[in-house]
Amino acid sequence: MSNSPRLPLNPTALPLADAARALAQVGGEPVTEEMLRTDVDAGAPTNANGTLNLVHYAAWLAKEMGRGD
Repeated sequence: MSNSPRLPLNPTALPLADAARALAQVGGEPVTEEMLRTDVDAGAPTNANGTLNLVHYAAWLAKEMGRGD
């Protein structure tokens, strides 16, 4: 275990690995970086630096669910 302090996560700019860990912790379901990468490849929005805004991602997921694939 590291003694360095953990910086708080910024939900508007999370690297995919951090976003996957956060979503898995709060959702109780497995979420992997690969799953998020698949969503990004399918059109999920990212910030210019490749990070994920969880609010924008949630809105994209809701829109995708509404399409009834």
